[in-house]
Amino acid sequence: MVFAILLLLLLGISVLFNIGSFFGSLGPVKVSHSRSVGPRLEEMITEDNGAGTKIAVINIDGIITSRAIDQSGYNMVDVVKAQLKRAEEDDKVKAVILKVDSPGGEVLASDSISRAVVEFQQGSHGKPVVASMGSLAASGGYYVSAPCRWIVANDLTITGSIGVIMSSWNYRGLMDKVGLRPETFKSGKYKDMLSGSREPESITQEEREMIQALIDETYGKFKSVVAEGRGFARSKNKGKGRALSEDWADYADGRILSGTEAYKLGFVDELGAFDDAVKRARTIAGISNANLVEYQQRFDLSDIFRLFGQTEGKGVKVDLGLEMPRLQAGQLYFLSPTFMR
Repeated sequence: MVFAILLLLLLGISVLFNIGSFFGSLGPVKVSHSRSVGPRLEEMITEDNGAGTKIAVINIDGIITSRAIDQSGYNMVDVVKAQLKRAEEDDKVKAVILKVDSPGGEVLASDSISRAVVEFQQGSHGKPVVASMGSLAASGGYYVSAPCRWIVANDLTITGSIGVIMSSWNYRGLMDKVGLRPETFKSGKYKDMLSGSREPESITQEEREMIQALIDETYGKFKSVVAEGRGFARSKNKGKGRALSEDWADYADGRILSGTEAYKLGFVDELGAFDDAVKRARTIAGISNANLVEYQQRFDLSDIFRLFGQTEGKGVKVDLGLEMPRLQAGQLYFLSPTFMR
């Protein structure tokens, strides 16, 4: 009986301590530092080969977006950066495979992931990143793959679609039909240049040229990422892999390419499946065998409570299922129009 009483007392103290720690973690300090700490990741072994070394697999799946993708409040960019950092800090990880199955997405989100890949490969650790393209790696999906040390695509992979798109709707005709006329007050003559309530004939050629210049500038950045990424891979691989063809820029006009066409033009280095990307990663890293690991987000009750402090932002609702999201007017995208709904 004495032993049982002591056990119950210890159990009660433990419960009280855990409750205090839990509610203490819900305070304002916890919330303010949650972003700086980043997503909590848990390593999962997806293929155990009994090796002492690892290859980390990072998935780029669906629309590339800077919006929160799950209940944790973190977005795809946050998660990918955290995964790269985890792979960098683990001495047992000798290479990273970027597993891409995406039609593209937001310009800034795609560029952020692309930069993260570049910075990772520039580290003193010398760990390579190999891109493994799935059924779809177009536009922004190719943008994030271009900086990789080696790119593997299936011969039926849909890739390419190198370009930039911005869409807008003009609903002034509908407003006129129902007798609704807008009153706009602005600080400058160009402040409403993308407004859908303007009369189409009031949109000047100068405004159209300004928008086109923005598109062209972003498109130029896309082409430079491709050229620099493929040039980096060519130099690091010491002549192995594929070099960009002399007329590659002629095919960077928004058209989609099969994996076979991309291989001929030098956009990818090798035709194959995910297993071929694993073999290539081992070869480049100089290892004979490795376990495959993924970093999955770990959730707890604090992630649920964090959602109560968030407000739903206006804009695109991202759906990674069968139905594609609607585009936000005035937003630049690296997104293949073939897959837009």
